[in-house]
Order: sequence, then structure tokens, then C-alpha cells
Amino acid sequence: MDELWQDSQPTTPSEPEGTDGLENLNLGDLSDLTDLTETTTPTPPSNSTRTKKDTSLGYELYLNVRTLVFVLAALILIFTFVVRIIVVSGSSMENTLQNGDSMLVWCLGYEPKQGDIVVLTQRSYQEDSLVKRVIATEGQRVDIDYDTGTVYVDGTPLEEDYIKEAMKVPNYGEGVNHVTVPEGCIFVMGDNRNDSADSRYPSIGIIDTRSVIGRAVMVLFPFQDFTLL
Repeated sequence: MDELWQDSQPTTPSEPEGTDGLENLNLGDLSDLTDLTETTTPTPPSNSTRTKKDTSLGYELYLNVRTLVFVLAALILIFTFVVRIIVVSGSSMENTLQNGDSMLVWCLGYEPKQGDIVVLTQRSYQEDSLVKRVIATEGQRVDIDYDTGTVYVDGTPLEEDYIKEAMKVPNYGEGVNHVTVPEGCIFVMGDNRNDSADSRYPSIGIIDTRSVIGRAVMVLFPFQDFTLL
């Protein structure tokens, strides 16, 4: 009877499988999983980061533009007051200079000296600049002897190995061939004496030094003609 009673006792239902695993999972493990999830989530860039980048690019562009403006301004000043590049027009300075030669001309603080090749303007003759050689400066006496093809300065004949050919009387006549150069002026002639309108020509005459742009110091182009003057 006892055995039968025991068999008829209601049985306690068993716990489902896996319950022990949930009980063993503590809160610390859950927090670790939460941290892992938060760590792997990408953070979008903030507005302040974008603003800093935009500001940096804008400032860099400003610096580049400012530098370019400074460089252009410096070049303009240099090629206006310090040096110029002038192209020879005509044959009056052959064989020293050829038509189309590009010359570097020094302007800043230049004072004309005898023998220099200068660039000048003479509005009474033409608007374009002229390229000539300084024969005499203020106070010097110039005498031209066409019979011998000789130029005298203060009674001394010039050694002119630079002229193209022996000088003849120009087609406009002897012109100005005996003169003392006034103060603040120069007397100029072309190296191609027989094809040069210069201080001998009445429409050009004696040149005021204030009309002198500068001294030609070298031929830059064409490259085969590159030379110091």
C-alpha cells in the first residue's frame, strides 16, 4: 500500500533546460555587452569639426591670394621704376643692336655717361622711344668732321669701333655738327651713322636728360644675340 501511495503522489514539474545559464549570467556581463555595442557604433563628425576645416581652407586660400597680389604688385613696381624690357625698332644701332632685339634697360637712379647706350623719348620727333649712344654730356664740345668721318669731343677724336661703316653726310645735311652740350642735356648718335636720326637731326637735337628712360645693359632675346652692352 505504501508503495502504491508513493507512486500516486503528484510529481513536481522539472525546470526547463537552460535556466541555470540565465541564472549564472550576472549584471556585469550585461553591462559589458552594452559597452561593446556603444563602442562599435560610429560617431558622426560634429558641426564644430566641419567649421574648423572650412575655416582652415578659407584662411589658406586667403593667404595664397594675398601672396599672389604682393608678387604682382612687386613685379609692376620693378618693371616700372627699376628695369624695363624694350624692343629695338629700326636699324639705327646696327651692328651693335638689330631690329627686334629685346633689351633689359636699367632705369633706377641712372645718370647718362659718355659711351652708354640709352633709351629715350623725344616727342618732337615721334611718340615711340629711341635707342642711341651717348656721345657727349653737359658741358662737352662736339665737332663732327664729315670729310674724315670723325667725331671730336672736347677736341679729342673718338675711337669708334662700334659704328657700322664710315660716316657720310646725312641726307638731311650736316645738321647740328658743332655744339657745346647745355647743362642737363646729352648729345646722342646711332651706331649706324648713315641711317640714324639723332642729335644731328634738327627735329631731335640735344636731348634733355629728363627724357632718358634708362641704360640698355644687355640683349635678352633672341638668345643667339644675348650679350652685355
